[in-house]
Amino acid sequence: MSQLALLIELQTVHENLHVIHRDLTAFPPDLAALDSELKNLARKLEETAKALASARTQQATLTTSLASATKLEEFSKAAVKDAKQKVQFTAAIRELDDRQRQKAAVARPLKDIETRIEALDNARTEMEARQIEARRQFDELRAIFLSEHENQVAAEKVLLTRRAEIEKLLDPTMVVKFDRLIQQRQGRAVAGIDRGSCGGCRTRLRTPFLAQLREEKILFCESCQRIIYDPAQHQ
Repeated sequence: MSQLALLIELQTVHENLHVIHRDLTAFPPDLAALDSELKNLARKLEETAKALASARTQQATLTTSLASATKLEEFSKAAVKDAKQKVQFTAAIRELDDRQRQKAAVARPLKDIETRIEALDNARTEMEARQIEARRQFDELRAIFLSEHENQVAAEKVLLTRRAEIEKLLDPTMVVKFDRLIQQRQGRAVAGIDRGSCGGCRTRLRTPFLAQLREEKILFCESCQRIIYDPAQHQ
């Protein structure tokens, strides 16, 4: 079987898989609601994890700053205690006031960030519990849904197996090119010619290009880069 014939079959396999995937994800309302909730929970949990990581970084920085401010405050207290003269005592008291203000300036935001971390942790715990329950409900309903579409499930397995078999027979670089085209060209990497035009982008093909197709070479549309073939030669 030629590489071009394999690519044509692979395109058909992808199209059939797309149809099956569409049908198997066209959930009834209750299942669709759970699916939407699970995706929303996953997004919120990811956002919460990032917020927690940021808050804990701030907490670590503020904790270090508080430890430093506390140490300086202790030095100032010792200086007040050791002051022998009125001038020294006044200066030491002034410095102690400054150190205490510096400590308070760190302690307040540290308490706020600790409160935020606690709230985020609680929110995450609640969301994770709901995620587990929603996943259980979703899996239960989806199992029923799939049992009602067992023919499509079986067909999907067959197609996935065939796709893997074809990809093993193709040149690896061609598989990469095919997959890229599938992503870039709305799921259509291979297109037949239609009255002298590319069946994918409808661009008129040059006569020399059409002549080359008769030799069953793997050619790419000069406009959309899809793999082009002549359906008359592959019936």
